[in-house]
Amino acid sequence: MGLNHINLVVKEVDQAVSLFADYFGFSLITNRNSKMAVLERSHQFVLVIWGQELNRKDEIPEYPENFHIGFYQEDEGAVREIYNRLKEVEGLKLDSEPKKIRNTFGFYFYFEKLMIEISVNPFKENIA
Repeated sequence: MGLNHINLVVKEVDQAVSLFADYFGFSLITNRNSKMAVLERSHQFVLVIWGQELNRKDEIPEYPENFHIGFYQEDEGAVREIYNRLKEVEGLKLDSEPKKIRNTFGFYFYFEKLMIEISVNPFKENIA
């Protein structure tokens, strides 16, 4: 059994679509009036961007403490490269430059109040 999709709630659907398409390799399947969008990555994973407006609330949604999503990069150079690209994106909050975190190398940033981790896969050598 595989993970089919994840649903992320955001205030700005179009900005989230751009972030995931431009920086994380997702392709847009549909955007329903900037209120909900469906993206796909490598025909293996679907990401649903659900607009907070559909919840009939105006504020940016809160996620539980330490909730985040993560994207693995091949190596430290790739982590630095995406960090440098993301530094230029208006509206993102980058906590710090890439550095050693736990058993890997990476950084965290925020889109609205959603925490996103970019790091080198610390388990790569153990994956057969």
